[in-house]
Amino acid sequence: MVRDKKSIIKALLLITVFFWGTVIGVIFYFMRDLPNVSELKQYKPNVISRVYSQEGELIGEYYSERRIGVPIEKVPPLLIKAFLAAEDARFFEHHGMDIRGIIRAMIKNILAGGYVQGGSTITQQLARSLFLSKEKTIGRKIKELILAYMLDSRFSKEEILQLYLNHIYLGNGAYGIEMAAQDYFGKSINYLNLA
Repeated sequence: MVRDKKSIIKALLLITVFFWGTVIGVIFYFMRDLPNVSELKQYKPNVISRVYSQEGELIGEYYSERRIGVPIEKVPPLLIKAFLAAEDARFFEHHGMDIRGIIRAMIKNILAGGYVQGGSTITQQLARSLFLSKEKTIGRKIKELILAYMLDSRFSKEEILQLYLNHIYLGNGAYGIEMAAQDYFGKSINYLNLA
């Protein structure tokens, strides 16, 4: 009986060591060609250059991405809450990846027999948008998780939110929340209300 317990403990220890060794090996394998996320401290997104006449009328715009950046302090709290509610309700509770959210999405996708829900956090979406392709592979997802953890380790939640809200594509050629507000509602984010 005692010998059986020792054998079980040894087997469990061996399985645990093998599991964590594999996890660490996979992480190091995918980390070898990841970008340095610290370079985002100097990140300057593509923005619009506008040309005005002497009378102050807009003559033209030049851009590769239609974007107007705004500091996080100027973003209305209600707008931030709306994005968090829609994209990542536990944003301030996790470290770049929400294991609960990933498991929930996997279960829903398995039950539906296809892809119906994503489990990516705001930080993962930012990592994918800035550094990775949109290909749907396990390798890309692992890189996305590693980058999200790295972003969360090096940047404050407010810095991540600012990068995300200014970088994301929101349709109709608009990148970032300020350009989207102007495109869709004809006003700056400062004038958006709940309606």
